[in-house]
Amino acid sequence: MAELKDKGLETLVVWQKAIQFAKHICGVVISQFPEQEKYALASQIRRSAQSVPANIAEGYGRFYFQEGIRFAYIARGSIEETRSHLTYAHEMMYISNEDFDRIKLEIDEIKRLLNGYINYLKRTKRGVSEPGAQYFTQNHEIIDEPQPNP
Repeated sequence: MAELKDKGLETLVVWQKAIQFAKHICGVVISQFPEQEKYALASQIRRSAQSVPANIAEGYGRFYFQEGIRFAYIARGSIEETRSHLTYAHEMMYISNEDFDRIKLEIDEIKRLLNGYINYLKRTKRGVSEPGAQYFTQNHEIIDEPQPNP
């Protein structure tokens, strides 16, 4: 990961795509919502969309590979949370079919890139064991297995 970090966060394509996605969702899509949804639903979508690049960045800034992987998993969860909120917005007719189809393609691309990034981190980590490499969430250990690219 050292050679990747030498290049800087801004060179990570997955982070670039996630930033552009969040900007598009927050700046364009949410602005088209009806007034009554601009606070509750829009706020949830804004937080989950912004969480994707934020978690990629936080993992990138961590010292251990396992931490980077963990935050990439969180980013992957956030992109799916965003998909769920946007699906609801589409069902409520706040997003056109055409826009929603484009959004789904963007989400699929980000998820594919995230899976590739996770697999890259797993392949390049140096040790079998790292300090603090075990993570548990609600009594479930995070399984560290390669994820297939869709």
